[in-house]
Amino acid sequence: MQKQEPIEHALIPKHKKISDKDKKDLLERYNITLNDLPTIFKSDPALIGFDVEVGDIIKIERQSPTAGKTHFYRGIVNG
Repeated sequence: MQKQEPIEHALIPKHKKISDKDKKDLLERYNITLNDLPTIFKSDPALIGFDVEVGDIIKIERQSPTAGKTHFYRGIVNG
């Protein structure tokens, strides 16, 4: 199977897999567990081209007309 590049489209916000260190820091900073985060399926089309596993965290960067650049985090689950 040929590896695909991540999708770049105006309607899909920037997705990035965070490192294990950043994952640990994020969970400690907010005093949460991975199960407390909203989820995203491993098979989500926005994750095509990413090397992700269940338990990883994706950082989603969105542009907002009122708040500017905002970040959202999703935990990867099977699906």
